[in-house]
Amino acid sequence: MPFNFDKPTQRRGTGSVKWDMLPEDVLPVWVADMDFESPEEIKEALRGLVDHQIYGYAWPKEELFTVIINRLKDRHGWEIKKEWIVLLPGLVPGLHAAARTLPKERSSVMTSTPVYFHLFKAAGSAGNQTIEVPFAQKDKKWVMDFASMQNALTSSTGMYMLCNPHNPNGRVFSKDELEQVSDFCLNNDLVLVSDEIHCDLILDNSKKHISVASLNKEIENQSITLLAPSKTWNIAGLGGSMAIIPNSDIRKKFQDAAYGIMPHMNNWQMASMLAAYTHGEPWRKELISYLQANQEYLLKEINGIPGLSMEPCEATYLAWIACDKENPEEYLRKHGLGVSGAHQFNGKGYFRLNFGTQRANLEKAVAILKEAFGSNS
Repeated sequence: MPFNFDKPTQRRGTGSVKWDMLPEDVLPVWVADMDFESPEEIKEALRGLVDHQIYGYAWPKEELFTVIINRLKDRHGWEIKKEWIVLLPGLVPGLHAAARTLPKERSSVMTSTPVYFHLFKAAGSAGNQTIEVPFAQKDKKWVMDFASMQNALTSSTGMYMLCNPHNPNGRVFSKDELEQVSDFCLNNDLVLVSDEIHCDLILDNSKKHISVASLNKEIENQSITLLAPSKTWNIAGLGGSMAIIPNSDIRKKFQDAAYGIMPHMNNWQMASMLAAYTHGEPWRKELISYLQANQEYLLKEINGIPGLSMEPCEATYLAWIACDKENPEEYLRKHGLGVSGAHQFNGKGYFRLNFGTQRANLEKAVAILKEAFGSNS
């Protein structure tokens, strides 16, 4: 039975960060959650917990680990072991815990910017240095600048944080690129942290997600891979996530860093994760088709607006739009559209627009952009 992604949702007044943080006259297309109802199987799993009427501490079912192991084998070509899995209450805490695994003498963290802000804030929150190396552009694509990354290394650099698929530039990095990431980390003795939260949201049918840790045993043993169903099945507010950490020493340091400050997963997270991974594939496939159509519409419209341009994003539902306004976030808010400015990602000259919404909302957003930029005001 087809899913109705055009079905309007009323999110204002529900405690939604996306909708209730902005004034009512501003259409929000900023923070990365979608405006689609989650699959019925997830709703049923959560209803079952409500009906049980006891909300105590949770213990994961063996089935959850089996589903995760099978999923990584089938979809990522990566065979993992149960003991490698560390269940988390959210992916962001995983990034910050990862940064805290490093010894003081090797505690600085490198990442490529612009990037989702917790990748460049994780080291700083632990009182350590972040080394930011800007992406380069080649053939209209964002690529990691390995020469500049090598030059930026210091004796204190102990980790590289990767976002793949990338937020906000939408890249799905190729096997060749990821092999270069692997070589860079292995040659310089860096722990690789790979944020792969958008791995099930590939829009370009010619692309395939590859977990960099699956490439070889050496990088697998030097890696922390962070995953979650939250972005794909629109359950980000529940938070259920995981880290895959093959190296027992790194895994213990990660767990020690999280101890006492990161809560255990609760039943809501476990149930939603299990339902998403077990039953969510038909919904996900139709979601991808809807997002592809939304992006096709947006590409055509954006590239016809003076002062704006957009390249296709290979994954995610987040358009990365070049703009000739100095502060497009503030400018567009005055016109009634809420976007994420490039400064949030330590970039400039762009803004991010979330097209994971009903086509009617996207058409309203395009109309605002045309009015805001077409007048050259």
